[in-house]
Amino acid sequence: MPADPSAHGAHAARPEELSTAQAAQAAQATRSGPAATAPAAGGRAAPQRLAQAALRDLPWEVGVAKPDPAIVVDGVTRVFGGLTAVSVDHLEIQRGGITGLIGPNGAGKTTLFNLMTGFDQPNTGTWSFDGRDLGKLAPHQVARLGVVRTFQLTKALSRLTVLQNMLLGAQGQRGESFLRALVPGGWRAQERENTEKAMDLLQRFKLDAKKDDFAGILSGGQRKLLEMARALMSDPKVVMLDEPMAGVNPALTQSLLGHVKDLREEGMTVIFVEHDMDVVRDISDWVVVMAAGKVIAEGPPESVSQNQAVVDAYLGAHHDAPLTVQEEDRVLAEVETEIAREGHGAPRVPDAHRSDEKDGLV
Repeated sequence: MPADPSAHGAHAARPEELSTAQAAQAAQATRSGPAATAPAAGGRAAPQRLAQAALRDLPWEVGVAKPDPAIVVDGVTRVFGGLTAVSVDHLEIQRGGITGLIGPNGAGKTTLFNLMTGFDQPNTGTWSFDGRDLGKLAPHQVARLGVVRTFQLTKALSRLTVLQNMLLGAQGQRGESFLRALVPGGWRAQERENTEKAMDLLQRFKLDAKKDDFAGILSGGQRKLLEMARALMSDPKVVMLDEPMAGVNPALTQSLLGHVKDLREEGMTVIFVEHDMDVVRDISDWVVVMAAGKVIAEGPPESVSQNQAVVDAYLGAHHDAPLTVQEEDRVLAEVETEIAREGHGAPRVPDAHRSDEKDGLV
């Protein structure tokens, strides 16, 4: 990992280093640079190149300023009964890219998702989308602003059909008003439009044949597809996916990966939680690593494996340091004492000459 930005190219100036006019010029240059104007193969490569170009020269530092952030998190903490689940000093999510959020179990990834989407409230801190404060907003209010999410455990309504689940995701439905519902002519045309849109999405996600099936009989992978398709009914600007590949069979994994990439090609900002590093390397433009509630590293996918803090978070700070004979004796004694306590037996006292036996001296 480079110790300074010059190790891998000059980085874009941070906003605090620029005047307002200069910052605007820098952002415009990023959006209209070679990556944006380069011809795209099949007309689909430009958004990916744009996101990668915007992040390419940034230093691999926690809290690094992004050229065009969609979401900004400042000083957010969440404490449960004295345990700090999230403590993020500063985090920016680049607009139009795919950001992978990784970390060991219990790192605070899902809790951070819950905070940013209104499903939980922090003890301290602020977070915003497009400069608008999202604090104190309910989940449906956050969704109306264009930030939607899926869940690790899918939230499909099992006793509704697949098509009915899709229609629930549409925004601003006139028929939801009690008074307007009494006048069918005021909402039937919109209902037809929503149904056509839902069917187009179901066909895209290869679920159109299941439109009349109850969502409860779908496989785990099909439910993941349904939840992602339903999220798109609201035409979101930011899509947050909580372990979209978890529990999905390999046949559907590639399909899901393709759909996630398509979201970026359509100009959406994607944030996803994932444990499979092959998936992270395949689709991420930028990776954020959390451990014990904190962001411990940021950078492109290739930087993660080079970061000692990330290796320590996953494997332990001393995972590669051999134990001395004395440390082995101490660990063995502690384990045997614990076993004896649980089994109400007497612990075996480690042999005082064990270290000599190991050295072949006795």
